[in-house]
Amino acid sequence: MGSPAVLAARRDLRDFTTDARLLPMTAMAIVIGAMSACLAYALVWLIGSITNLAYYHRLSSTLVSPAANTLGWWALLVPMVGGLIVGLMARYGSERIRGHGIPEAMEAILIGRSRMDAKVAILKPISSAISIGTGGPFGAEGPIIMTGGAFGSLFAQAFHMSSAERKTLLVAGASAGMSAIFATPVAALLVAVELLLFEWKPRSFVPVAAACVVAYMLRLPLLGAAPIFPVAQHEVLTGSELGVALAVGVAAGLGSALLTALVYGAEDIFAKLPFHYMWWPLIGGAVIGLGGLLQPRALGVGYDTIRDLLSGQMIGAFVLGLLVTKAVIWSIALGSGTSGGVLAPLLIMGGALGAIEGRWLPVGDPALWAMISMAAMMGGTMRSPLTAIAFLLELTHDVELLPGLLVGCVAAHAVTVLLMKRSILTEKVARRGYHVVREYSVSPLSRFRVEDMMERDVPTIPADIYGAEIVRRLLLQDPVFGRRHSWPLVDKSGALVGILTRGDLLQALNDSDDDFTILEIGNSPPIVAYPDDQLEDALNIMLRSNVSHLPIVDRKEPTRLLGMLSRSSIATAYRSALDEEDMIEPSTFTARFDGVRERMRDKRRVAAD
Repeated sequence: MGSPAVLAARRDLRDFTTDARLLPMTAMAIVIGAMSACLAYALVWLIGSITNLAYYHRLSSTLVSPAANTLGWWALLVPMVGGLIVGLMARYGSERIRGHGIPEAMEAILIGRSRMDAKVAILKPISSAISIGTGGPFGAEGPIIMTGGAFGSLFAQAFHMSSAERKTLLVAGASAGMSAIFATPVAALLVAVELLLFEWKPRSFVPVAAACVVAYMLRLPLLGAAPIFPVAQHEVLTGSELGVALAVGVAAGLGSALLTALVYGAEDIFAKLPFHYMWWPLIGGAVIGLGGLLQPRALGVGYDTIRDLLSGQMIGAFVLGLLVTKAVIWSIALGSGTSGGVLAPLLIMGGALGAIEGRWLPVGDPALWAMISMAAMMGGTMRSPLTAIAFLLELTHDVELLPGLLVGCVAAHAVTVLLMKRSILTEKVARRGYHVVREYSVSPLSRFRVEDMMERDVPTIPADIYGAEIVRRLLLQDPVFGRRHSWPLVDKSGALVGILTRGDLLQALNDSDDDFTILEIGNSPPIVAYPDDQLEDALNIMLRSNVSHLPIVDRKEPTRLLGMLSRSSIATAYRSALDEEDMIEPSTFTARFDGVRERMRDKRRVAAD
């Protein structure tokens, strides 16, 4: 049961470690959220301006599709020029602008202590706007995630804060940008949880949520109302339709694996070219131009195409051509290292796949399966099923499809987890030499208290004895003292006054002076822990203090020794958690059958005797 003091201390323990510093962090995140919304507006404005200038030779910031241009064969040159400009910016500006943004944000968080360069914050949106505005088949979400994250990081670097706090503000800026672009604050928050934060703690969750909501609130005056893809509301899905949703999700998962292979296959081919990466986007632009001549609607952000797929207006062979063309030009262009996002293209390709399947499915309509396939393709490719579910719900407000979205996204996620070692996002990080673990779990050490694993009845050494006596005991391998690595030192009243280690003893022996007390060479005062501390906190104390053993004392009587905690004890706790994962236990039926068989064997043995 434990003593009353220990029980009282346990009642003081909290579910979370977040403190009052959460409040200023949230206030900073609100400022970052507002700025990210302005950056999102600037990016959309820039994309629209470049598209109008490049394809229609007019000054306008309206976001339009390049598909209606009348340039003819001259349209082939537009994405090539855009690719060349992006390549030059990457070569002479910053290489970090290459790619689709999210892996770069992940790398900054995991490797760069959440520090990003101001140059990236400026060049990334410009290069992305040029790439997309000149026909690149990309979305704006990746660039705005990178840009918002860079601004959040720069803002954080102006203050005294830890790397973990900088990470929170970096992610706040990244998620807020996505919230402003698509009016999807919940999905943007889930992107942070599933992809960027690498933790589940209120200290980061609350500020990021505040930034997403602020960016969403500012979207209305800046970019207009939501949802941006309104659809006709569906009825509640039947059991047969949920079964079809499962099949659609599996198909989207296979498509996700194929798309990831295409992107990195193209990247491998470009890496073998005998000239500088500065020229690769030019080649990617040529492929985009050819694809645009075959399927003009494969160019650009494609929001109008997503809208038509969700409304069921795009069916037949045209959709198949769109799917193939979009997949080819997107994977090659992205593999060439140009700048652009993955989310909107995944929606188009997933929606096209669902629309094609909808022609042959016995239930539902093409718009229904286009929507579920969109979410499944996004969830499978990015390995973020919760984000994909919330994203499509916020884009369309079609709440009745929630069960179908759940089935489809989880099915696609399961397929990609089983087929691919890494996602399209983490593969980029892995190719730069870093491994990303996407599974989150509570540390097993946080489930144990120090009192659960500490050694009790620890032998102590009087602090006033002289060194020669204790050395003699150690040399003779005394069974009480000889096999230990540290010893608590106590005074005549039994109070803890220090700790002696083998290192202390060896250092004293080097001084070749036997005329010293043990307390003079021991560590005084000792670094201690308490029985109600979490084992994880005790390990942190050990690591920060560079010690291998901790005396455990009473909170109310800090000199009263209760036990000792060693690193081997912590390893034992970890092993017990591993046993829960790896040890396969016999079923209840097997155990009962073995018991009956053993009793029958005993009866036969008795009868034979």
